[in-house]
Amino acid sequence: MQAARCMIAVVKSLKDYQAYRITPNDTNRLAIIFDTASANTSLTCCLEIFDVGGKTPPNRHQWAVEMFFVLKGEGIATCDGKIIRIQAGDSLLVPPTGTHVIQNTGLSRLYTLTIMVPNEDFSELIRSGTPVELDMEDMAVLGRLESGVRS
Repeated sequence: MQAARCMIAVVKSLKDYQAYRITPNDTNRLAIIFDTASANTSLTCCLEIFDVGGKTPPNRHQWAVEMFFVLKGEGIATCDGKIIRIQAGDSLLVPPTGTHVIQNTGLSRLYTLTIMVPNEDFSELIRSGTPVELDMEDMAVLGRLESGVRS
């Protein structure tokens, strides 16, 4: 009988997350949590931050499934012409080839945990963008602010 293979877990914290705007005019930004470069597996997991009125450009993926879990805020999700309202606690699973847009319709930022499997060059696209900083509001959503940044 072969011994079970154990992989050392990868642990990251707030100081490790780098956020990007894919294009200079984007109204959303993505902070990579795990991707092919950091986890050696074909997935991308990020915190997606939508400014008030912000949205993704219409996009689709050939093979990847994309999941959005709403952490804070509210918006609408459109997939292949179907529109649904989303808010904190909701999750959305977009199938391969589904043309979709996520838009912040609230009065504050919209935050989603966004996961794509397989990666389908998503993290490479994100990393090709412009690096941006996470601000105090972003860090609060990540659970790193109380009276100050926790270690």
